[in-house]
Amino acid sequence: MSVLAVSFASFTHLEFWIGVGVLAAIYGIFSVGLQVNIGYTGIYNFGQVGFMAIGAYAMATLVVKARLSFWLALPLASGMAIVLGVALGLLGLRLRSHYFAIATISFAEITRYVIQDLKVTGGTAGMLGFETSWTRVATWMSARLHLAPKYYLAPLLIVSWIVFLCVVFGVRALLRTPWGRVLRGIREDEDAVRALGKNTLRFKVQSLALAAFLGSVAGYLLALDLNYLSPDAFTSDTTFIAYAMLVVAGLGSFVGILFGAVFIEVLLEGTRFINLPLADERVAALRFIIVGLVLILGMAFRPQGLLGKRDEMVLRD
Repeated sequence: MSVLAVSFASFTHLEFWIGVGVLAAIYGIFSVGLQVNIGYTGIYNFGQVGFMAIGAYAMATLVVKARLSFWLALPLASGMAIVLGVALGLLGLRLRSHYFAIATISFAEITRYVIQDLKVTGGTAGMLGFETSWTRVATWMSARLHLAPKYYLAPLLIVSWIVFLCVVFGVRALLRTPWGRVLRGIREDEDAVRALGKNTLRFKVQSLALAAFLGSVAGYLLALDLNYLSPDAFTSDTTFIAYAMLVVAGLGSFVGILFGAVFIEVLLEGTRFINLPLADERVAALRFIIVGLVLILGMAFRPQGLLGKRDEMVLRD
C-alpha cells in the first residue's frame, strides 16, 4: 500500500508533470529524427545520441569558451551536427544495414569519449554557465505568466513543446513531398529507386543530416533542462529509449510520437517514485524492466503501435 501511495502522490504534483512534459518534448524531437531514418528511409541509426551530445556541447562551448551569443551558438551547433551527420553518412552508408548500425553505435561512443577527454568541454567535470541568456528569457516569461518560482521549468516546457509540434508537423509535411516519397521508396526497394536514376546515397545522407539536426536541437534543449552538461547524460540508453517511443508510436507515424514520447516518459519518471528496499542501481534496472514489459505487451497486442498502420508492416515483409 505504501508503494502505491508514494507512486500515486507523485502524479498529483504539477512540478512532476512539467518535468515530464519537458523531457517528453525533448526526447520526442530526438525520436522524430529516428523516425525519418528508420521509419521512412530504412536506415538503422543507433548513434543519434552522438548528434545530441554534439548539439549540446557545441552550443555550451561556443557560449562559455568562445564568448559567442547564445542565440548565435544555437544554429552554429546545429550546423556542426549536420556536417558530422553528412560525414558519417558518406563514410558509413555504403555499408550493409547491420554494419552501418554498428558504425553508428561506435560513432556515438567515440563522440562521448572525445567530449570526456577534451579540456575545452570540461572533461568529466562537465560544463556550467551557458544558460544565462535563456534564464533571462525564462524569467521574463515567468513574470508575464505570473508563475510561482517552483515552476521554473514552465517556460522551457512551453518553448520545447512549440518546437516539438513544429518539428512533428513540419517534418510530416516535408515527407509528403516527392523527396519524402523517394525516401520511402528507398526503404521498400532501394534497387528499384536506383534503377529509376535516383542517387540513393545522396538521399540517405540527407535523411541522416536531418536526423542530426533534430538531435542537436534536442541536445541544447536538454542542456537547458539540466543546467549542467556531463558526458554521462549522453549514453546509448538515450537512443534506445527513443526507439521505445517509436515502438509505441508506430513506425512511420509522426503524430504517434506525440503520444509515445509522453507515455514512455510518464512511465520512466513515474517509476522513480516506487519505494522499494533496493539499492539505487537495482531500482533503476527495475524501471527499465517495467518499460520492457510494457513494450513486449504492446508488440504482442498492437505491433503496429498506437497510430501505425498494419498494412505498412505487411509491405515491409
